[in-house]
Amino acid sequence: MILCFGMLIFGIFSSAGPAGFGEYIDVPSAIITIGGSIAAVMASYGMSDFVGGLKSLTLIFKAPTTNTSDIIKKIIDLSNVARKEGLLSLEEAAGDMEEPFLKKGIMLVVDGTDPELVRGILETEMMCIDDRHKGRAGFWETWGSMGPAWGMIGTLVGLVDMLYHMDDAAAIGPAMAVALITTLYGSLLANWICAPTSAKLKYDNAIEMQQKEVMIEGLLSIQAGENPRVIEEKLKSFLAPADRESGGDDGGGGE
Repeated sequence: MILCFGMLIFGIFSSAGPAGFGEYIDVPSAIITIGGSIAAVMASYGMSDFVGGLKSLTLIFKAPTTNTSDIIKKIIDLSNVARKEGLLSLEEAAGDMEEPFLKKGIMLVVDGTDPELVRGILETEMMCIDDRHKGRAGFWETWGSMGPAWGMIGTLVGLVDMLYHMDDAAAIGPAMAVALITTLYGSLLANWICAPTSAKLKYDNAIEMQQKEVMIEGLLSIQAGENPRVIEEKLKSFLAPADRESGGDDGGGGE
């Protein structure tokens, strides 16, 4: 996002020079484009969802604390513990878990819950998490579509004003420039902030959903008493071929 801003500044500087930056600042255009699009998004969501959508911007700057390979290694360690000491021994291991989804799955397995019920409970929770995350990404998609639309509205307002003053030929050029600034602001809002934020939230969600699928398959395999080496090979199929050598390579106990 910093690079995008840098490219914009470079383009303005190259075409208009340092003195030309003021030509790209117009308060009424910003109010129409940014203010109008914010109001339209507020009308599209409840206030709590609107505030939550704004807060989700901070999520794109946070690095994930775990990756899929780490989760596979953790599950292999759990499978080795369960194979040596039994499923009940996993309850102690669950106490040290920071991942609530994995911890919940372990407790279901320890309680002797039917495997199909375990899968159903975890997949339902995963689906609800996925829906919430997609809602946050959809918030930015909505705002991204509103920005250019309100930019066009601002442009039309400027054009109407310009056409009413066609008798002043010297004012036509500056008036046209001001009218187009609203379209510029709308495009910047959509393509500099909203679209990248939405794309990053979707990307992070896809990774998290993959990790939860790994957890579900791993826990059900542990519950079924499968060999840790077999579980390792099964879970590595979630990884790209280039990542499989490092995924779960310090686990895996044979017979």
